[in-house]
Amino acid sequence: MKNDLLQKYGGAVPRYTSYPTAPHFHDGITAVDYGRWLADIPNGSQLSLYLHVPFCARMCWYCGCHTKIVNRYQPISDYARLLIREIDLLAGAIDGRQVVSHIHWGGGTPTILTSDDMTLLMDHIRTHFLLAENAEIAIEIDPRTLDAEKVSALRRSGINRASLGIQDFNPDIQKAINRVQTFEQTRSVVGWLRDAEINSVSFDLMYGLPGQTTDDVRRTVDLSHSLGPDRLSIFGYAHVPWMKSHQKMIDDAALPDGPDRMRQALAAANQLIHLGYYQIGLDHFARPDDPMATAMKSGVLHRNFQGYTTDGAPTLLGLGSSAIGNLTQGYVQNVSSMGQYSECLEKNEFPVAKGIRLTADDRLRRTIIERLMCDLEIDLADISTEFDTGMSVFKDEMTALSEMAADHLINVKDSRIRITETGRPFVRSICAVFDQYLSTGRGRHSIAV
Repeated sequence: MKNDLLQKYGGAVPRYTSYPTAPHFHDGITAVDYGRWLADIPNGSQLSLYLHVPFCARMCWYCGCHTKIVNRYQPISDYARLLIREIDLLAGAIDGRQVVSHIHWGGGTPTILTSDDMTLLMDHIRTHFLLAENAEIAIEIDPRTLDAEKVSALRRSGINRASLGIQDFNPDIQKAINRVQTFEQTRSVVGWLRDAEINSVSFDLMYGLPGQTTDDVRRTVDLSHSLGPDRLSIFGYAHVPWMKSHQKMIDDAALPDGPDRMRQALAAANQLIHLGYYQIGLDHFARPDDPMATAMKSGVLHRNFQGYTTDGAPTLLGLGSSAIGNLTQGYVQNVSSMGQYSECLEKNEFPVAKGIRLTADDRLRRTIIERLMCDLEIDLADISTEFDTGMSVFKDEMTALSEMAADHLINVKDSRIRITETGRPFVRSICAVFDQYLSTGRGRHSIAV
């Protein structure tokens, strides 16, 4: 990859797990709005649930999540009861018993919950919602927090997909990011998962970490492959110490520069492709027979706040502090403060902090950006017809895209745009061409590669 392309297109842009992106949410969307949006969900429609557990036993310096460190269980137990209250509120506001096709437990460290509390929460969800027969129930796992008994309890709760955080297996890098996790620990957890018949296993790896080299990335990919995950995600470390103060513990001078990050990302991708994985969009990889690879090939892959997903439900309800929901009318985000979250629920009020109502233009551009992120191509004429608008709305975008075409990031034929392999690492920058909010200056983003 030429450094001039990296310099030109490798600047700070959103990850596009939503559009408009979270920095553009505002407090003009309230709990009252959310209640109305929930009431408008058609009876019997399909929806997904995301439950955020914002607790960890220790802080990883690279973390960009909303989480806090605890050394006793009582705050977590109290939080589980608040989640039950929020489930009750949601169920009461929705007309009828809805069908849930996906549940995702994120954090933080969701497996910090005891087996009893996890079972209690899952049973409560089943009381209020009808789980689809083939519902995917996924959980993010820190392998350092698990034992065989808890894995068995997860299975009894209905968990059928596990995503393991790994980052890198080099002990020196692990020390630099305050996450010491041996290969043996990870191997044991994978064995326990399979013994419990939780056979769908994903790994999360990272590049761009302090002191990390291309050889480190390749070694971590090889070790990960030896454990047989169905999917892997390769995320670039987002150094945003102005947002996450604990990232100041990472030495800026130890971070790989732009060209090194690019080499690491490409090395990981090439190695996984060589090992037989199918590349999904920007940063996911799956076995050829995995549902995510099938969705990619069929053009029905989606993208949400957890990254690429097979979840096609039109409604995603976020539960827990800082959780984000996606409804037909727009996005809504809960308060981050645990005190405010508790206070709202004690008063039987939705703990809404902010959100955004989608305009017709937002819906058009959200579709374009999602399809580019997922399919790496789109026909602007087709999308214009679908949204009853003219191609003239893209006049400025076509000018910017013509320059990208000259740099071989995309191919443009009539109204069809296809991202090339040269352009794949810059897909977020290509999507940013259609982002009408970037010029407002709200929010600071991580670099594109």
